[in-house]
Amino acid sequence: MKLYGVVGWKNAGKTGLMERLVTEITGRGVTVSTVKHAHHSFDVDHPGKDSHRHRVAGATEVLLASRNRFALMHELRDEDEPTLDTLLSKLAPVDLVLIEGYKRDAHPKVEAHRSVTGNPLIAPNDPTVRAVASDTHLDLDRPVFDLDDTKAIADFILSETDL
Repeated sequence: MKLYGVVGWKNAGKTGLMERLVTEITGRGVTVSTVKHAHHSFDVDHPGKDSHRHRVAGATEVLLASRNRFALMHELRDEDEPTLDTLLSKLAPVDLVLIEGYKRDAHPKVEAHRSVTGNPLIAPNDPTVRAVASDTHLDLDRPVFDLDDTKAIADFILSETDL
């Protein structure tokens, strides 16, 4: 599996770019999975549902399945947050895994940047950021794409990953 990340500060356009990239790249016949890092607590389960009751009762893992999809929930009761490599090992094989977040990991990345946020660029101090997708002109030592030019960004990622 090839890996490519999308990083950036809050409100930089990461999720929208990820969504557009998945649509564009899968539309070309490339299989894609995604990994999204959340800095906050989240839950895909709801109180009162059977799966929630299983977790609250103490189950380490609850696998919820239907004929359309399945979800495996693993409780990190006294465990550290798993590394990206650990999480990637749980994915079924695909051509490309797009990773949102995990900006400190070593895989290649595109940085999403919106000037209105006022945040500094990550790219100048991070050689793993191979290109920037921005809503403003930037003078950098690596490619800069228009944040909305999904096709060009997808072309770049697929070229970088030999897909």
